[in-house]
Amino acid sequence: MAEQPNTSLRSPCSMPSLLCFLQGINIVGPSNAETAPPANPGMYQLDITLKRGHNLAIRDRGGTSDPYVKFKIAGKEVFRSKTINKNLNPVWDERVSLLVDSLREPLYVKVFDYDFGLQDDFMGSAYLYLESLEHQRTLDVTLDLEDPQYPEHNLGTLELAVTLSPKEGDFREATMLLKRSCKRSSKQQHSSMRLSDVHRKAQLWRGIVSISLIEAHDLQPMDANGFSDPYVKFRLGHQKYKSKTIPKTLNPQWREQFDFHLYEEQGGFIDITVWDKDAGKKDDFMGRCSIDLSPLSKEHTHKLDLPLEEGEGMLVLLVTLTGAAAVSISDLSVNILDDPHERHQILQRYSVLRSFHNLKDVGVVQVKVIRSEGLMAADVTGKSDPFCVVELSNDRLQTHTVYKNLNPEWNKVFTFNVKDIHSVLEVTVYDEDRDRSADFLGKVAIPLLNIQNGERKAYALKSKELTGPTKGVIFLEIDVIFNAVKAGLMTLIPKEQKYIEDEPRVSKQLLLQNFNRVRRCILFLINAGCYINSCFEWDSTQRSIFSFLVFVLVVWNFELYMIPLVLLLPLAWNYILISSGKDTRQDVVSDLLEDEDEDYDKDDKDPERKGFINKLYAIQDVCISVQNALDEVASYGERIKNTFNWTVPFLSWLAIVALCVATVLIYYIPLRYIVLAWGVNKFSKKLRDPYTIDNNELLDFLSRVPSDVQVVGVISFLSLSPSPTHSPLIACWPPPL
Repeated sequence: MAEQPNTSLRSPCSMPSLLCFLQGINIVGPSNAETAPPANPGMYQLDITLKRGHNLAIRDRGGTSDPYVKFKIAGKEVFRSKTINKNLNPVWDERVSLLVDSLREPLYVKVFDYDFGLQDDFMGSAYLYLESLEHQRTLDVTLDLEDPQYPEHNLGTLELAVTLSPKEGDFREATMLLKRSCKRSSKQQHSSMRLSDVHRKAQLWRGIVSISLIEAHDLQPMDANGFSDPYVKFRLGHQKYKSKTIPKTLNPQWREQFDFHLYEEQGGFIDITVWDKDAGKKDDFMGRCSIDLSPLSKEHTHKLDLPLEEGEGMLVLLVTLTGAAAVSISDLSVNILDDPHERHQILQRYSVLRSFHNLKDVGVVQVKVIRSEGLMAADVTGKSDPFCVVELSNDRLQTHTVYKNLNPEWNKVFTFNVKDIHSVLEVTVYDEDRDRSADFLGKVAIPLLNIQNGERKAYALKSKELTGPTKGVIFLEIDVIFNAVKAGLMTLIPKEQKYIEDEPRVSKQLLLQNFNRVRRCILFLINAGCYINSCFEWDSTQRSIFSFLVFVLVVWNFELYMIPLVLLLPLAWNYILISSGKDTRQDVVSDLLEDEDEDYDKDDKDPERKGFINKLYAIQDVCISVQNALDEVASYGERIKNTFNWTVPFLSWLAIVALCVATVLIYYIPLRYIVLAWGVNKFSKKLRDPYTIDNNELLDFLSRVPSDVQVVGVISFLSLSPSPTHSPLIACWPPPL
């Protein structure tokens, strides 16, 4: 160990200062304030092998930790290791190659303890100063981990193997890129473009890992009933998925598929954990396993039977590795769809003649991110450091950062493979912050089917929820080419799941909004029922006569093909309305926006409504309405069940008689005549007796059947009765056998 260089050898500044940051890999042009450049100015390749850790800090209650390591350069994360579970002396043996263009910025190494569902715990950090490394020689380095707030604490060490090599060829190539970009960008802007060109490959995935979660066998029972409610979580780097929950089983079958992006050519590890769902409390851990992707061959499906560690049972998975999809980042001057030859090839690739070739390859979308104007100032200097993130389903790419600018120009072209034509393209602008997560500046969401090819448009940025505007606009030009037959066929398969996002929080506004949405749907059904009932009530003689004639004609001539034909009528009617300029689709959007505006207005006009008690009352009103609706639905379901399980024998016998009569009538009389007789009776009832009370015989019958709550109440009453043998109700529970 004596011959290993220690990181206690620090550069002249013990901590990276603002000057060091400005002189790091984000700066290209020389400055008069800079010191003499290194002997070999240009690009450098930094090869790092993360070997192991020794005596790391304890962060879990069990006396262990689940450590993983992050590498950062100039505040940007460039590497994250896999997580080693329950180990204070972990062995990673992971390799990473980084491209840097300045040795003044140190490599910042941070260690964290992974806590599932919680914020990860800090376990220590250290700096590796690149200027102190010898070129083209592998050095063994031991990093002493420290906590800046508690420098006296011993947090263990990390062992690395580091090789620093000049990359003159890459430097010349990057210089040419900068010279071309300099023609249309300022010096400050093209200084940040260089970082984008260097690290472009870090964003592009080299393959796709498709995992089919089939089933599990002999899982550990976690509940008092001897079963479990298992679900599975997958994690590959920052990508996370969660399966559905299978209730009350130790041998669940999921039959779900998840796709991961593979960034490392040599593979990686997928961490898998199994959990038991517990309502109202923390879910129980049932076991873990992992998949090493490096030995798996590509373009081949592998069936894996994985035993669970720290638990019982086995998971059955199908894993397929495929090549990378058509995803790319380029400058505005280099894009495929502007080349007539390339565009013709893509059009041929998605022509109707190739509709059944590679069904998952539906199309391609090209997004030109031009510039943004009038952005929000997120820094104390009155400026922002904006960068743009383009997302399509789980595909995510981003531009470089333009520093200290409210009108940035990116001039980047992103190309995505389209797997679902119904996906929504999301473009989000963030402000980069070195020491914390990026600040949100604005967002736009554009459905692929609404895109007008080749049209450069200015989109107003909106809030995170896309419900209101925020400051600034973004200029985009989008082209979509797809195969309509493939798009239609892919519509009939399960939709691609999004990565697991943050757990949603309870929101009064969201709760009220969802309640109003459900209420609107129910009111539509109620209004439709009232309209039909008004035909029976003869509120309008002309309408009732017309409805009666239509009813008789339809019932008399009914055939099964009329069902889809009837469903075509509202589609055709709404199409005619839209074509004539009477578009009613915006009414729903207007209603939602009006509801939100009303909430905001109420909060502005009456500040007391922001109080906890008033919010509680508002939520209570919604909860009472939901509670009553759920009680109504549950009661009718229980009454149907209690009709068949002889809770009230008299009603069950009555049901038997009615069903027998219905069986005989349907057997001897065609259903068409029975429905016709029922309709004639409904239409003529009001004419025969104008003062009759409308009723529904089936609902009236079910109203006599007690729900489970009522059954429990009656039994409790009978058990408290002083002379239950004299009660006429006792003969009803239970029924005589």
